[in-house]
Amino acid sequence: MRFPHPLALLTVAILAAAALSYVLPAGEYDRQEHPVTGQTVVVPGTYHEVEANRIGVFEAIVAIPRGMADRADVVFLIFLIGGAFAVFDATGALRRGIAWLVEALQGREILAIPVVCLAFAAGGVTENMQEEIIPLVPALMLLTKRLGYSPMVGVAVSAGSAFVGSAFSPINPFQVVTAQRVADVPLGSGSGFRLVFLAIALGLWIWWTMRYAASTRVESEVAESTEASGSDAALTWRDGTIFAIVVSTFGILVWGLLFVGWDFDHMSALFFIMGIVVGIIGRLGVTGTAHAYAEGFRSMGYAALLIGFAHAIYVVMDDARIIDTIVRGLFIPLAELPLALSAVGMSAAQGVLHFAVPSVSGQAVLTLPVLVPLSDLLGLSRQITILAYQYGAGLCELITPTNGALMAILAASGVRYESWLRFVITRYLMLMALGAVALIIALAIGYS
Repeated sequence: MRFPHPLALLTVAILAAAALSYVLPAGEYDRQEHPVTGQTVVVPGTYHEVEANRIGVFEAIVAIPRGMADRADVVFLIFLIGGAFAVFDATGALRRGIAWLVEALQGREILAIPVVCLAFAAGGVTENMQEEIIPLVPALMLLTKRLGYSPMVGVAVSAGSAFVGSAFSPINPFQVVTAQRVADVPLGSGSGFRLVFLAIALGLWIWWTMRYAASTRVESEVAESTEASGSDAALTWRDGTIFAIVVSTFGILVWGLLFVGWDFDHMSALFFIMGIVVGIIGRLGVTGTAHAYAEGFRSMGYAALLIGFAHAIYVVMDDARIIDTIVRGLFIPLAELPLALSAVGMSAAQGVLHFAVPSVSGQAVLTLPVLVPLSDLLGLSRQITILAYQYGAGLCELITPTNGALMAILAASGVRYESWLRFVITRYLMLMALGAVALIIALAIGYS
């Protein structure tokens, strides 16, 4: 089976969302401001039918630029990160660093897999790393090629590891922290339990990726790339300084997200400053740095478009006033199930809903105000309800075509969406099964 081009696929999904407005009844929950987070959340038990708003073809297409406007903060983050890493690449430090790493790993190339996996998983655990991966794709493709691995391995070690880390994280500010605030659960509570299953999930992902990488490695590519790397200049003190600045930037980013409450605009400003400093140290000059930024902006245009197209699906459903109808239809029937099945069913339902609501933080404020009273009524702890949300929504990032960051990473890597699905679907199902086991164990030990 071959899927169409990502832009065509997302356009079809937008039109399909518009078609749902003629099928599903329109309805809404009342909203109010959450006293702790200040976010607008639904009021449980207030669902009511409203006048239908059928979305025509033209209105659905108008949702595309609206989706881009709604996600402007993410779009500009992609442009500015892309520009900063284009400056990084223009200094030559990145390619010399990759050449040094390839030479250091000669004969032990497989060791690169767990190291890179853990680096990106750390980004997922601490700051829900997604769009930040996009500008790193060219360097990842260069590294994997020189090590003899396919582009699929590059996607698996980066996006795959980051998404798994995010889904099982005990501190992810966009998932578990937001969910705990909305559910009135102490921040950071239950971290020990989450850490155990985070370690298991990442261990499985790294093992699967290493097996795949070893079975698809091409020796001829290694020989060719080793010969090419021999012509690269040795690392200099400037290169070391530039790498230290890049690593420090990510450290500052984590600090800002976890302790200062930074948003995407702060992240954009941080990476813009990083690019300027790297350009100065790399002796690009003002003109050279500006030229590298412009090249980076151009290279990120397609990725930014995908983000806007993906969000347009939500815009259409929101205009049609059917999002709350979908939420109610997915979760209310769970009250009739035995407790363990109800918890597992919540996780599966969160995964299904994530196709329509590709924002994990947005999904938390939409669903948890409905699920928390339902869980309290059933005798299911709020912590387990949050786990179900994390595993369902977080792991769905691995497969949903409405995740603009995933589609952009695949496009930049040259990996077709259906090829990625063939690689990831079994692993996704096994991780969902691991999440179900975690929910059942949590229920058995009275996790709260």
